[in-house]
Amino acid sequence: MNSATPALNRALFVCALIGTLGCLPVFGQAPAATKKQPPAPPLKEVVATEIPGVIKGGTKIVLLREGFNATEGVIALQDGSGSVLFTEQDSNKIIKVDPNGTISTYLENTHRTTGLTYDPQGRLVGANSRPASIGVLSPEPRTILANTFNDQPLCRPNDLIADKKGGFYFSDPAGPDPRFPAPPPGRTSLLLYRTPGGKVVKPTDDTLNPNGVQLSGDEKILYVTNGQNIMQYDVQPDGMLKNGRVFTQSGGDGLAIDSEGRIYSAIGGVTGIKVFDKTGKELGIIPSGTRPQSVGFAGKDRRTLYIVGQGALYKVQGDMISQGITTRAK
Repeated sequence: MNSATPALNRALFVCALIGTLGCLPVFGQAPAATKKQPPAPPLKEVVATEIPGVIKGGTKIVLLREGFNATEGVIALQDGSGSVLFTEQDSNKIIKVDPNGTISTYLENTHRTTGLTYDPQGRLVGANSRPASIGVLSPEPRTILANTFNDQPLCRPNDLIADKKGGFYFSDPAGPDPRFPAPPPGRTSLLLYRTPGGKVVKPTDDTLNPNGVQLSGDEKILYVTNGQNIMQYDVQPDGMLKNGRVFTQSGGDGLAIDSEGRIYSAIGGVTGIKVFDKTGKELGIIPSGTRPQSVGFAGKDRRTLYIVGQGALYKVQGDMISQGITTRAK
């Protein structure tokens, strides 16, 4: 006796007629994988709402150029011209933008630099990932300042900030990424400090997933983006860090700071720059026309804000109310 249900009998009959391959959908074959959609093109301009003391309502944030091959590392060019630099990692370039909007290549063959800083000697120093190192990019000769920690190679330095003593705090992610060599066994993502004497140390025992790093204007506090939080630490005289605590429960990528100690965090999830006061209170969002990855002040008076992300470059049209730190480039 055939115990199959009428529905299954019909399916088997269809199978006999059209063959096994044609029958597969009847038995719930998974649909073909959906194609990954390309990111939306960057908007030509967006308009800010007022953030008191930071930006006027109605201020436009305009697209200067798109199509760069990955963008990061916004920093003011330290020559008094008011120009800005940012990295085009996947083209191994650093790009310069003059105050009049002229865009040019500033440096080439930069070893996939992501973050930039200037040291007290006025040297432009980069966090490089091919090969992994912290190194002087300009002026010549180019010099490697750090490429190991505990006798193991660095993984892929992402961001850095120099202190006035000549030390460097930098993030070194170690998660798996097919674009880079596998990290040493047991290696985790680290926040590291290269001392003025050249030793690379772990300045805190906290377990972190660090990305952007930034110092307060007086260099007494270090800010670190860490997953879904931004952390802050008290900087000790020897560069070590103590009293780690959550500054705000909002992550991000690159960080900037203004002369009043407000923190600006590039956050792709909100397609904008979140602004926080010294206590970590969110003051508002400066919109961006695409997912931002880095933000920084430039211009002769440091009132011009630049945003990069997803291969696009944006500029706040007109002066910000707030002003970036004038005593250092980042």
